[in-house]
Amino acid sequence: MIDVRPVALAGGVAIGVMVELPKARDLTISTAKGFVGCGLFDVTILDAMHPERQVVGARVTGVREIEDILDAKVRDCTAAAQALGVRPGMTGREALQLML
Repeated sequence: MIDVRPVALAGGVAIGVMVELPKARDLTISTAKGFVGCGLFDVTILDAMHPERQVVGARVTGVREIEDILDAKVRDCTAAAQALGVRPGMTGREALQLML
């Protein structure tokens, strides 16, 4: 199953996506500039393999639903996300606000 829904943020709307996988879920909330995703994403690989793309991404863990991303703490993020001000320890909501 795939669930796609709008996620209201101060100053804009992002898109939340949940993909049911066997024994796992892929969760992301995306803006026009970047995304915050669940623990399935390895943002360090995005920087290592494709630095020229300057992907704006952050990873949170311990989430089960799209909305959980908003309150979860950022564990790590790409260099391009850091350039926007995203830092480990901030909430997914705070990171997404910087990506609007």
